[in-house]
Amino acid sequence: MSTERRQELRGKYLKLGTGELAAAISFIVVAIALVMPRLAVPDDSRAFWSALVPLLAVLVQAGVYWLAARSWIERAPMPATVAVVYRVFRTANPVLLAVGLAGILVWWPERLDTALLVVAVWLFAVVEYLNYFLVRLAYPLGRWFTTVGQWRTPQLVQDLHTSAPVPALRSRPDQH
Repeated sequence: MSTERRQELRGKYLKLGTGELAAAISFIVVAIALVMPRLAVPDDSRAFWSALVPLLAVLVQAGVYWLAARSWIERAPMPATVAVVYRVFRTANPVLLAVGLAGILVWWPERLDTALLVVAVWLFAVVEYLNYFLVRLAYPLGRWFTTVGQWRTPQLVQDLHTSAPVPALRSRPDQH
């Protein structure tokens, strides 16, 4: 691989990583500054955060992944320790989404507009999880309809499949 191509990918990954982290920060700012002051009922706030926390978790995981991947892209496989962490995320995120959904149902908002906002945020979290951990859903708008049906494997999952093996733990000679 050429140095030029690697630098191009590193730049792309920098934009993707900072974009996902900026999105997470933006969601937090909007939640605190604009949404929370409008939620008069405490259960509405609980339902909202039940939806937002899983979304923030996936966005931060994605942002960190893209930034970390800049170090190994086109040079080496994903480091084993990073792969272990993202395999845990891949399993833990559906649990987090389920807990979030349970919170939404327990603290179902009284107002329809709040309920729609909460459900939309939670569904966006589901879509982000799917996009990063199951099937690629994000494409440029101009070719989204022609490409999304190809069910491509997300880059993160490709990196997990080709990651370096976890080093075996060595037992000390004095342990049996």
